[in-house]
Amino acid sequence: MAIERTFSILKPDATRRNITGKVNALIEGAGLRIVAQKRVHLTRGQAETFYAVHKERPFFGELVEQMSAAPVVVQVLEGENAIARYREVMGATNPANAAPGTIRKEFALNVGENTVHGSDASETASVEIAQFFSGNEIVG
Repeated sequence: MAIERTFSILKPDATRRNITGKVNALIEGAGLRIVAQKRVHLTRGQAETFYAVHKERPFFGELVEQMSAAPVVVQVLEGENAIARYREVMGATNPANAAPGTIRKEFALNVGENTVHGSDASETASVEIAQFFSGNEIVG
């Protein structure tokens, strides 16, 4: 398998509860390397741009509000089949449906505050990574 990169956000519910280290431990335990990471506070505009794909969805306003309410941790993860592997370790969007041992089963509060975001495809990962990191910030 090829080594690939994916994008991750540890959402405000994780930073507010000071569980970013616990989430990172699950990420690394899944065989993924954190090759870039920083804590940022998204502006409303940044959150709207990032989640523009959901603009017409009824939850868009709530999502933007939540993501800009407190700091997040943005990351670049690297590993074999990193996109699929991270989506597996994140678990289902609804924590009630997530498998035991996944990030969302262990830490999510509800569907809206589900602790993490991860890219769904290589094209998406490239765009999302470029939104937050320049090439020299990614050290793998």
